[in-house]
Amino acid sequence: MTQTPSSASRLATYKRRIDDDIAQYAKSVRANTQKQYGEHATLEVDAFLDMLSRGGKRIRGALVMAGYEMSGGTDEAMILHTARAVEMMHAYVLIVDDIQDRAILRRGKPATYRYFAEYHRKNHLKGDAEHTGISLALNAAMAGAHAAEIILANLPAEPQLRLNVLSIMNRTMMITYHGQMTDIINSLVETPSVADIDRVLEWKTALYSFINPLHVGMVLAGADCHYTDAITPFALHLGRAFQITDDIIGIFGEEEKAGKSPMDDIREGKATVLSAYAVAHARGGNKLFLKACLGKADLTANEFDRCKAIVVETGALQYAQEKAAAEVAQAVTELRAVAHNWPAESVDFLRGLAQQVQNRTS
Repeated sequence: MTQTPSSASRLATYKRRIDDDIAQYAKSVRANTQKQYGEHATLEVDAFLDMLSRGGKRIRGALVMAGYEMSGGTDEAMILHTARAVEMMHAYVLIVDDIQDRAILRRGKPATYRYFAEYHRKNHLKGDAEHTGISLALNAAMAGAHAAEIILANLPAEPQLRLNVLSIMNRTMMITYHGQMTDIINSLVETPSVADIDRVLEWKTALYSFINPLHVGMVLAGADCHYTDAITPFALHLGRAFQITDDIIGIFGEEEKAGKSPMDDIREGKATVLSAYAVAHARGGNKLFLKACLGKADLTANEFDRCKAIVVETGALQYAQEKAAAEVAQAVTELRAVAHNWPAESVDFLRGLAQQVQNRTS
């Protein structure tokens, strides 16, 4: 399977357009917020916009635009605003996720709740800095999420299509948080089930990051259930591959590229395909050591290195890599079976995106 150059360049074009739109939006929102609500609201909005503007691959926004275009949509401004709203919902999720995971960094900068905690300390405010950080970060996240909903509710599209998109988005967010709940519980139990780990792949990543944005774009172009159902298996398998690869990068990636510490997943005790396989296949002292380190907040660098070695020695890394590759292959197979529904260039883009997911290192 060869990645076509047009796929990478098309994704880069989507990202550039989304980033430019977000920059213009941020400038306008900051000015209006300061004028209407004052400095405290501006502090909140600035924190959200900072997270929104930190970049990332913009895969979700790009898939909104790709889904719209492959279904015959032509209103470029409208779908760009939709992509922005979906990226805003992603920023909201990242802020909340960092609190729940106790993450230190996000995309190379302090997590939003840590930024607000430091703001508390620098300004010598009353009360507890950590609680303030969490409270203000949650406020910023919720404000951003509702701003995204307003954008979707006011899209220049047919009323029924707007309603459908709002329904799709809110159903997705509900299921995503069921996935997050399962992910959290998985990290708290002794041995999470394979089924529960699999649910996280589907509920927290595949639906949210791949199925939802494609469906949103397609529906706004007027596509019916025949077409959205046809693309779902491809998006499901690609989303599963994306999360498995993300978990590999979470431990074996470089902090500079990933934008967060590679020790975070072990510190959090995150239950993944990778960690579950390693625990199941480790023996003796290695099994006890790995289980003791999963969820250890004060994990040392030496302990982390030993955990990585155990993951490799048990074959967990190879198993996860092969599983991700199998999911990508299945995604491409599913796409091939329904490719006749869409223009060849759109199918080529999705096929190339699948290869990018498999080869990603950050």
